[in-house]
Amino acid sequence: MLKIRLQRVGRKHMPVFRVVLTDARNSTKSGKTVETLGTWNNTTHERKIDAERVKHWISKGAQMSDTLHNFLITQKIIEGKKKNALPKHTPIKKEEEKKEEAKKEEKLVEVAPVA
Repeated sequence: MLKIRLQRVGRKHMPVFRVVLTDARNSTKSGKTVETLGTWNNTTHERKIDAERVKHWISKGAQMSDTLHNFLITQKIIEGKKKNALPKHTPIKKEEEKKEEAKKEEKLVEVAPVA
């Protein structure tokens, strides 16, 4: 199965990503890519993606990584809802849970004796 995903290139502490089409069994660091579809420089916010080629490969059945899927929706290359790209063990916290945690922290501060 073909997969469209990000491949990190660049130096330490200066991440630059390539948008590549590769076999899903290949590692992202292997360098065995079928086609390079674009680049994404996160530090300078430069984004160059060949939208026509991405749509072509999606129509042929290529799957995308969740991060790239969200990125393409942000760039308005494809339409749809964003996916949860966080690791599986990190759930998305809802606003109510965040408010409850803030209240608990406030109570702890109030209860703590002042020496």
